[in-house]
Amino acid sequence: MADTALAVIPARLGSTRLPGKPLLDRTGKPLIQHVVERVRGAHRIGRIVVATDDERIVAAVEAFGGEAMLTRADHANGTSRIAEAVERLAEAGDDAIVVNVQGDEPEVEPAAIDALVDGLAKDPRVGMATLASEFAPDEDPADGNIVKVVTDVRGRALYFSRAVIPHHRDGDGSVRPLKHAGLYAYRRGFLMRYAQLEPTPLEQAEKLEQLRALEHGETILVVRTHAGRHGIDTPEQYEAFVRRVASSA
Repeated sequence: MADTALAVIPARLGSTRLPGKPLLDRTGKPLIQHVVERVRGAHRIGRIVVATDDERIVAAVEAFGGEAMLTRADHANGTSRIAEAVERLAEAGDDAIVVNVQGDEPEVEPAAIDALVDGLAKDPRVGMATLASEFAPDEDPADGNIVKVVTDVRGRALYFSRAVIPHHRDGDGSVRPLKHAGLYAYRRGFLMRYAQLEPTPLEQAEKLEQLRALEHGETILVVRTHAGRHGIDTPEQYEAFVRRVASSA
């Protein structure tokens, strides 16, 4: 079992809802720096690389002492961008673990990253793992922006959805919904295969890339932990993040 994993952070400058997101710096630091600094707190991460399509992000990362790689601009998603970076980095063999940390997760919890790496490292039969947690009291499971996941008795994903799953026909609420956190770990060999898989109908309907793996018959391990806050997708969410940083200073 490898002692540490490689973390790759895909960061794209173009964003429909929040243009220039990785470089927003009203906290005194660009958003991407907050992400990198949080990942540095994880004990199971040995190297962090920001994979981006823009020289300005490369310059910003290098300015605070981070490592960045300029990748192709035509990637359809972050996983494809990560696969390019990992292939070029030529990390150790197919069993090496790669962690996908989204570039808009400035409050990602280092302990959650460690739990994810540990979970995948301990199960050699699985090529991909992700996180899930209980809903916080102020979070609404009916919110389509919050992805839900259901698992089998071994903790393997059965399905991910923006809808509330499971549905309680009798309304007894005996099984509480699980919130999916968009943090992934892959074995290198699996990642390279996964990036080549064709898009699938459920993936396109739900707009959830992880469904591609399930529809192609792959297994996803779901590690339960405290997943914390969501990423920054809107101006309102960024404003709230700026306020939290200011209040903690």
